[in-house]
Amino acid sequence: MKFLLVVNPHSGKKQGNEILAMVKPIFDRAGIELTIIETVFPGHARELATRIELAEFDGLLTLGGDGTFHEIVNGIFNRRDGNIIPLGIIPGGSGNSFLRDFGLTDPIRAVEAIVNGHTRSVDVARIEMNQIVRYSINLIGWGLVTDVGKRAEVLRWLGPSRYTISSIIEIFGKKDRPGSLIVDNQTFSGNFTFVVACNSIHIGKGMKMAPNARLDDGLIDLVIVEGNITRRRLLSVLPKLFDGTHVNEPEVTYKQASSFSLIPETDDDLNIDGEMVGTTPISVTMLPNALDIFA
Repeated sequence: MKFLLVVNPHSGKKQGNEILAMVKPIFDRAGIELTIIETVFPGHARELATRIELAEFDGLLTLGGDGTFHEIVNGIFNRRDGNIIPLGIIPGGSGNSFLRDFGLTDPIRAVEAIVNGHTRSVDVARIEMNQIVRYSINLIGWGLVTDVGKRAEVLRWLGPSRYTISSIIEIFGKKDRPGSLIVDNQTFSGNFTFVVACNSIHIGKGMKMAPNARLDDGLIDLVIVEGNITRRRLLSVLPKLFDGTHVNEPEVTYKQASSFSLIPETDDDLNIDGEMVGTTPISVTMLPNALDIFA
């Protein structure tokens, strides 16, 4: 077998090359040939996945975090030849939330799964926004969750704890956003604190934002918190994100859908797979079993 491995040496704690040195012997023992390319600028992984010749490879692997994998997925879906080959992820980021659904957050276990060659088909969310199309494999967040994501980027030096610290800071500065959310032809209008649409159970550093999510059910799980929730209640709900029991709270609405649209009164930033990219309004459609993942 022959794989192309895209390494982001700057993901997470910038240990990409150390992790590569640790896992490469596993590929060598399995007789797998690796072609290794390091990313050198933001967007490089997407560019590689879009343009590089893939016909000679049995899989496209990435060593990095959720953001690097987001680039790879978007590159693959923008290929002119339509060549989509199985993808593999070796965790090297600080969150690696997508891999938590597979139980593969340890680099060695992730590589062993790749070497075994078993793949699993997963859904992908297609996002239309302002005449641009993006793809998501993990989450689409708007409102407070985007504010938290922006804050976490500033506090990246704190490591994984930055997600919790950022959440507390942004809850105290909570601002509601008026708009409309259309979920499979059902419309919710009013003020929202946040809306998170999840393909996977986990987001951030182990938060079970969408406990009923499945990667291959053709549905996206929406967690909707309207603007009537108080800061005190938000603080009390926050710890419940880590075990998924927040969905039982009266201020939280949980929906599963094959498509949805979000139309705020004012265009706002989005958090897509942990990256602050894109703006509202958006229209999202699920693509069932659109990718094969080594898992």
